[in-house]
Amino acid sequence: MLDRLAPRPGAQRPHKRVGRGPGSGLNKTAGRGEKGQGKRSPGREVPFHFEGGQMPMARRLPKRGFHNLFRKTYQIVNVGVLAVFGDGASIDREVLVARGLVNAKRGGVKLLGEGEAPKNLKVKVHQVSAGARKKIEEAGGSIEVVK
Repeated sequence: MLDRLAPRPGAQRPHKRVGRGPGSGLNKTAGRGEKGQGKRSPGREVPFHFEGGQMPMARRLPKRGFHNLFRKTYQIVNVGVLAVFGDGASIDREVLVARGLVNAKRGGVKLLGEGEAPKNLKVKVHQVSAGARKKIEEAGGSIEVVK
């Protein structure tokens, strides 16, 4: 079956053989028109964002807002997801990374309160919502907030 696979008819065209004389249909200037910047040799003489000398788009548009370089980002984990660890488990960021619940390269972990909490969990996270704290403590667990 794999030996019969082929592109659909008309999906592949022969490549243009530019600058190959009058019979090719792209003779002399090879489809680049007459004189000018785009005709010159290294294909792309100017950066891709160059707009021919007019005021560039990045400078024409107004700048708004503020980007905080020191902003801390948190990955969200819900209490219900922690059920995969079972009752009495000890959970921290490394355990969550090993289980594939959070990304190792991104920021800290924030625990939110959606779902039911397993019994006697010991959780170490960077931030926790009030609802998540309440659910875990009602189930006999403990939460430690690490920095």
